[in-house]
Amino acid sequence: MNFYALIPAAGTGSRMSDANPKQKTVPKQYMTLNAVPMIAHAMMVLAREPRIAKLFVVLSPDDVWWDNYEWRGWEERLQVLRCGGATRAETVLNGLQAMASVCAEDDWVLVHDAARPCLADEVLGKLIDEVADDPVGGLLAVPVADTLKRAAADTASGARAEATVPRAGLWQAQTPQMFRHGKLVEALRAAGSDITDEASAIEQLGLQPRLVESDSRNLKVTYPQDRELASLILGQLNA
Repeated sequence: MNFYALIPAAGTGSRMSDANPKQKTVPKQYMTLNAVPMIAHAMMVLAREPRIAKLFVVLSPDDVWWDNYEWRGWEERLQVLRCGGATRAETVLNGLQAMASVCAEDDWVLVHDAARPCLADEVLGKLIDEVADDPVGGLLAVPVADTLKRAAADTASGARAEATVPRAGLWQAQTPQMFRHGKLVEALRAAGSDITDEASAIEQLGLQPRLVESDSRNLKVTYPQDRELASLILGQLNA
């Protein structure tokens, strides 16, 4: 049984660039964060975990940015797959299928967002420790702490709260999400391209992924202000 990591990095980060038009020419994963591309932070924490045998990065076939950076020193641990799709689900599935010559069906694959640069080493280790013997697989997540509101359908006068959603039992999904290669391929093929994370596809098979408690530092950089927070967190993690 082996462990592999997969980073889907074929997107453009539209919400980030819409909020900051000057960044439209640079996909989010390549935006600089503490002097290196954001994706490099996600890659480094995975590469530091000795149980992960190889790291696969899935790029768009038209990606022209990757080769602008120096990736020396990664040769033994890194394989680039230029088979990204139109959605995250398509990109992950294409990557998994390209990995099939290396990965056995029972091997574990940890799928991690390129835009989650602040994953702590100990949190990654906790995920592997708790899920490695699980029959289904699992993901990092945090219990929802805030009060949740559902917006009314009629927003002509601006967004208005229609109801408060009970937060008991609700968790906010993070990555990595860790499932066996064969089962994840089966789940993604059956689920289609609309799902937003791997656990959703596994759930549609009638399975219940394990929730491994993480913390809020493992944020996803979505909007420009998230970069500032991520920079501060990285400074603390690397101190």
